[in-house]
Amino acid sequence: MKPVLALVGRPNVGKSTLFNRLTKSRDAIVADFAGLTRDRHYGNGRIGQQEFIVIDTGGFEPDASQGSIYREMAKQTRQAVAEADLVFFVVDARQGLSVQDHDIARYLRRLGKPCLLVANKAEGLKDSAHLAEFFELGLGQVLPVSAAHGEGVRSLVELALKSLALPTEEQQEQTPDPDLIRLAVAGRPNVGKSTLINTWLGEERLVAFDQPGTTRDAITVPFEHKGQRFELIDTAGLRRKGRVFEAIEKFSVVKTLQAIESANVVLLLLDATQGVSDQDAHIAGYILESGRAVVLAVNKWDAVDSYQREMLQRSIETRLPFLKFANLHFISARKRQGLGPLWSSMVQAHKAAGCKMSTPVLTRLLQEAVQFQAPRRSGMFRPKLRYAHQGGSNPPVIVIHGNSLDHVSDAYKRFLETRFRKAFNLVGTPLRIEMRTAQNPYADKQD
Repeated sequence: MKPVLALVGRPNVGKSTLFNRLTKSRDAIVADFAGLTRDRHYGNGRIGQQEFIVIDTGGFEPDASQGSIYREMAKQTRQAVAEADLVFFVVDARQGLSVQDHDIARYLRRLGKPCLLVANKAEGLKDSAHLAEFFELGLGQVLPVSAAHGEGVRSLVELALKSLALPTEEQQEQTPDPDLIRLAVAGRPNVGKSTLINTWLGEERLVAFDQPGTTRDAITVPFEHKGQRFELIDTAGLRRKGRVFEAIEKFSVVKTLQAIESANVVLLLLDATQGVSDQDAHIAGYILESGRAVVLAVNKWDAVDSYQREMLQRSIETRLPFLKFANLHFISARKRQGLGPLWSSMVQAHKAAGCKMSTPVLTRLLQEAVQFQAPRRSGMFRPKLRYAHQGGSNPPVIVIHGNSLDHVSDAYKRFLETRFRKAFNLVGTPLRIEMRTAQNPYADKQD
């Protein structure tokens, strides 16, 4: 699981600037869910081969009338801290200490969460005695950085990841069981994930445990359907209570993102009574970006009339056009309607994601596609597609070699994708096509 780093601090200390620096750009945001995350934003970062999730929180500003830091923290920062493996407590090196800094530090000390004290805007102040006052916060070493200029940011992240004692690559490498399908049920709160999970499993057959620890400790539930073994990756918050297993709808963005990352197949659950929301589109986009096989299911189908059903289907076509390759099912988890075909689609999507495609077959399909419709000329260049081979799986990657392939249009790539999908029955999995142009040996010899 990717480690999670949360940025916490009072307003205007440079948390968003540091977030942008860690995620390379604001475009790296993977979830900004109004009403749920409030002012929390989630993004992906990378140092070398190590990826991590960054949470940017809104500034904490205590309300003196309430007199309690916890009420304010609960709105945005407290959730971010709870989801994080480690907290960056960001202070302003130029403005110095404030009462708010003391309040936040007191909260973090009581919580006991791993924390690094980051003095931002410290350009030119690294050896200054001005930073000494931050030791009053009782959070150990003060780490000066400049998010705006990038000074000290890389060493800060390296220190954070080192302090988490992440498993080495050898420890992480485990031979996956090809017969086991790791399944994540994703969706927004109250869409019916818990109801569906409980309907599938049943009290007698459920074998689960709640392992406390960091957010990297995913809760998994093994189960079997018609001889096929599955492992459910918990996103709904399964908790054990005696012999009764309850599923609590508690939405955690980080838990959802991590579950998607570690799954083979993701079942994206939509709510027929609510339509396709921005949250659904964000989650769907992250599934596609992660390259996971996916199945779409619309829950509570029994609760809407024919007009609502028609509008919902149009909404799916309009807002989720990038998931056209996925099977779509209409179900009622509460009434156990339409659940049977889900299993076939999930198995089919898993099989498609691991599909093996031979080079001769791919090359023949490519040549047939070019004969049927050649790519358009772009100025002086006419792309020539020569041969293709498979470059990876989960998701499948097809690498095409030739000349002037950087001039192949996106529309032509979609045309090729359609033909490859049909030939190999690639339903339920993303398909990535890479163009590799042969270098001109005379390019450096021109007059």
